[in-house]
Amino acid sequence: MTLAEFDNEYRKNCKLVCGCDEAGRGPLAGDVFAAAVIFDEGTVIEGINDSKKLTEKKREKLFDEIKEKALYWSIKTASVEEIESINILKSAMLAMKRAVEDLPVKPDICLIDGNKTPELDVKATAIVGGDAKSQSIAAASILAKVARDRYMLEMAKKYPEWQFERHKGYGTKLHYEMIDKYGASEIHRQSFLKKYYAKLSEKQQKNG
Repeated sequence: MTLAEFDNEYRKNCKLVCGCDEAGRGPLAGDVFAAAVIFDEGTVIEGINDSKKLTEKKREKLFDEIKEKALYWSIKTASVEEIESINILKSAMLAMKRAVEDLPVKPDICLIDGNKTPELDVKATAIVGGDAKSQSIAAASILAKVARDRYMLEMAKKYPEWQFERHKGYGTKLHYEMIDKYGASEIHRQSFLKKYYAKLSEKQQKNG
């Protein structure tokens, strides 16, 4: 079954099928992004897949094609402040809820990547590995990922020391080296750094 055919199974009972996914739950810095996408029944976009399986160049190309060919699409975020206040899972759900509610129409069903659904006033189904099964979820994963990467490039200009353009906020060796050197920036998720700081402190005490 193709990704488009997967969505068409739901269209037998629901006219407007919306796919929804998020990007940026894992990084140590930056907002979490989510997107919602609705295609019509006949739309098939070649090469759509889980955004993590695509090259950056391919994602960029598909980003424009998805926006052009989708009936409706939306990209929304939850801020670092919200992540720190209510935790990352709830913030990811909040970003997805915002993306769905920002659509100009109300979908008949929302297919949500993962094993949890945000609180929506429409029918929602969680689909584990949905970004590799559903065209609309895969499209949403691409929109969210590309939008977040572009945002991190903007943050790199604002906070050049941490080299966000190279790691997009993820916990790479380089990123941790920059944190060691410069501390945390305004867009770092302090709650994500607690364990790292605790380990660092323990190491320093042992070596001290």
